[in-house]
Amino acid sequence: MDLQYRSTAYVWFDTEYSDLNIERACLLQVAAIITDADLQRLHPPEHDLKLYVRLPAEVPVSPWVEDNLKDVLRICRSELAVEVAEVERQLIALLDRYTFLPAGEDKRRPILAGNSVHADWWLARKFMPKFIGRLHYRHLDVTALKLQWQDWRGGPAFEKDDPETMRTYFPGTLAGLDSGRHDAHYDVQASIAELNFYRHALLAK
Repeated sequence: MDLQYRSTAYVWFDTEYSDLNIERACLLQVAAIITDADLQRLHPPEHDLKLYVRLPAEVPVSPWVEDNLKDVLRICRSELAVEVAEVERQLIALLDRYTFLPAGEDKRRPILAGNSVHADWWLARKFMPKFIGRLHYRHLDVTALKLQWQDWRGGPAFEKDDPETMRTYFPGTLAGLDSGRHDAHYDVQASIAELNFYRHALLAK
């Protein structure tokens, strides 16, 4: 392998949003973790980014979101939430601190990674274009390997709700395991663990 072209970093990214129709949606929660290509953190867990986006009262929320993201909505409507511009500023600061882009080498920009990450990319491009502009045009979507694991190998689903499984494939670094489903920080960690699972189960020689 020509290591010159090895990915410099993966920016694991996940969002929660106000409507399942992303063309109508606004961001509610954003989480990010940066790893190297071997899925090793490039920063300590306390520097994980987990932010709630302020939700103006006039912005409609879909019934599904109202029913399933009650805790997220409560924070988004409180003083604990921040404006989307501040979310973008902190994302860029995370990139500046933990990734390095050699001058003139755009193809070595960090790779956006996650599960079904196209939806998160779409929302980030709409609301945080400067952040997206700092990343590679390629994406690492764990869902592609999930489909191959299910369709080609007929393998069992990755148990993202099981703390032991999560810690096995993302050892010693998990936080917020009690957050449960529909939490961006939990889900971004689960995506890293799930990719590591497929690396062992699907790609192992």
